[in-house]
Amino acid sequence: MKEAVLLIALTLFMVAIGLQLYRVIIGPSMPDRAIALDTIGVNLISAIAIVSIVLKTKAFLEAILILGILAFISTIAISKYIERGVIVERKGNR
Repeated sequence: MKEAVLLIALTLFMVAIGLQLYRVIIGPSMPDRAIALDTIGVNLISAIAIVSIVLKTKAFLEAILILGILAFISTIAISKYIERGVIVERKGNR
């Protein structure tokens, strides 16, 4: 019973990631695309956690941590690019 619920949840996460991928490609604006990318990262972390539970292993926990950090940093970078037009600001005339 528990495995069936986990597999249904995994399937729903994959459907959600597919819909968000559509939003990334077709999205009406850059902020919509940035939010969709962030949501893909969160759903992917959840899907990996479910796979880890189904397989009864802790091997994927490091991948979850790394993916969470990368998703956070990329969201910050995309937001800064949308707001200012550059990711790295230089203070000086070069």
